[in-house]
Amino acid sequence: MSGARSGPWLRRHRLAVDVAIAVAFAVVDTGVTLAGGSWWPDRPDPLAWILLGAQALACASLALRRIAPLTVVAVLGLFTLTVTLLIAPAGVLTPAHEGNVWAPHSTVLAAYGPLFHRRERRTAYLALAAFTLVVMRPWEPSFTVMTIGLLRTAVGPLLALYFDARRRMVRALVERAERAERERHLLAEQARAEERARLAAEMHDVVTHRVSLMVLQAGALRVTAPDEPTRRAAEELRAAGCQALDELRDLVGILRTAPDGDRTPSVTGFPDLVAESRAVGTPTELIESGDPALASPVVGRTAYRVLREALTNVRKHAPGAEVTVRVEYDATRVRLTVHSTPPTAGPDSALTGTGSGLGIAQLRQRIELLHGTLRAGPRPDGGFGVEATLPSYVPTPESAV
Repeated sequence: MSGARSGPWLRRHRLAVDVAIAVAFAVVDTGVTLAGGSWWPDRPDPLAWILLGAQALACASLALRRIAPLTVVAVLGLFTLTVTLLIAPAGVLTPAHEGNVWAPHSTVLAAYGPLFHRRERRTAYLALAAFTLVVMRPWEPSFTVMTIGLLRTAVGPLLALYFDARRRMVRALVERAERAERERHLLAEQARAEERARLAAEMHDVVTHRVSLMVLQAGALRVTAPDEPTRRAAEELRAAGCQALDELRDLVGILRTAPDGDRTPSVTGFPDLVAESRAVGTPTELIESGDPALASPVVGRTAYRVLREALTNVRKHAPGAEVTVRVEYDATRVRLTVHSTPPTAGPDSALTGTGSGLGIAQLRQRIELLHGTLRAGPRPDGGFGVEATLPSYVPTPESAV
């Protein structure tokens, strides 16, 4: 349980974690420098102590490695370059060990940030190339210094490229799994529709056979009956049987209708709904952003039902309210929000007692089947809000055409 909780906690407190890492690196680099593992002289003067404090501050900049990774690289690179110039050619600082790398160990983590936390890679590559030159000091050829310096600035970017590729792969796998789950639900719906059609066909065959026999027998009785009342009753029975066959045929036709025969308008019908709402006296504003073509057919029809139900509820329960409808389309989701202001009059009891049977609860079930969310409730200003978020793409037979 503790391991399961540590991940979310780290994600919620990233800045605190980065500050702790920055402090740890500042302490480690200070200790390594004082131990002679870097540029520290045998006889430190005030300049050396000032540089030691500057190094701690430069290492502390790691706290901003996610927010401003290039700034962190620039700060550590500038510090390393300053120390290098003070040693040679300025000659005002004489390290105890000439063969050390002057850059602090914080450069390893600093070099990781630009390629992992930035999308623009060209600038990151240029900055890391300049950073590597400063750390390696190729103008003072030394195999040990150049090798260690290259490792310090190369390990971070290589790890960043690996983890970034892994992150992209995991995201793609998650999206593929979600799409497969949606397709599984749709295939289950299709299987139920096919089973319903099969049962309808069997019912038609069985019942039609029996009723047809009844009609034929009634017809025969009409012909062979010895008296008029019997012939009249046989004719009525035959006519009732024929009517039953016609009604049965119509009923089976309804049962055989596939669910994708839905004729509900899609997102292109939003302006018509808004115009109807305005025509009956409800001020309504429609704001759309993005490309409506990104919404697949079943998503568009579901969003249309949500908007229709929301506007109907406003007219029934909030007379005089003003409505704002916002629709956002992007590659991954469709977000519909309907906000109404507080009503200026009480609801009409004659209207509130009517309904189509498709309420918010049933809409929520339909949306959850598509792996979306629906929230509806009062707003702090006294109005009412409905917010639906749906995946942009839900595969259906008509979307594959």
